Amino acid sequence: MKIALFGGSFDPPHRGHWLPVKAALEEFGLDQVFYLPTACPPHKLGRGMAPEWARLCMVEMTLLQEERLLVSDHELTPGRPAYTADTLDHFATLLPDAQLYLILGSDSLAQLDSWVRWRGLVATAELIVLDRPGWDAQRLRAEASAEVVALLDTGRARLASEPAPDLSSTALRRMLASGVEIPTDALSASVLTYIRKYALYR
Repeated sequence: MKIALFGGSFDPPHRGHWLPVKAALEEFGLDQVFYLPTACPPHKLGRGMAPEWARLCMVEMTLLQEERLLVSDHELTPGRPAYTADTLDHFATLLPDAQLYLILGSDSLAQLDSWVRWRGLVATAELIVLDRPGWDAQRLRAEASAEVVALLDTGRARLASEPAPDLSSTALRRMLASGVEIPTDALSASVLTYIRKYALYR
């Protein structure tokens, strides 16, 4: 069984978090993808975010109709950062017969060698790399370390073919905070209703 993990703050989850992953599910023959909303992303410590349980709820609403896209609360660890290497170790123990994959953005791959125990992470899971606006393969190869680029050359990291929608959670938060109309279909209707009901970004 091919199981992929996809972590992030998902603050809020938008079309760019869903469409490329759904495409990768088919492209790489994955059986399931687990989304992992992270309470304290190590690279975003100190940044104010919507409550972790609200973000998990929004991801669940976004994926509710997608049978093979699931949500896990494993990285909801308030007060301490969640490290991807630990998460992969957990799922490797939980699913010993599964072939594990890690889904991440091309911008994250460029910084992979700054992650905690990243070499062990790569030994545990193959990497599926999603396109991110402004981070094409040329820039990725130019800015990543030689050791990270080697992952692409050996096939341990593979680039997904689905182009990324030109969306970012940062831009959406700003628009929601200022009351500006957001792009059509950027968020699921239920998520947008939830955000407005609880004034998450005002």
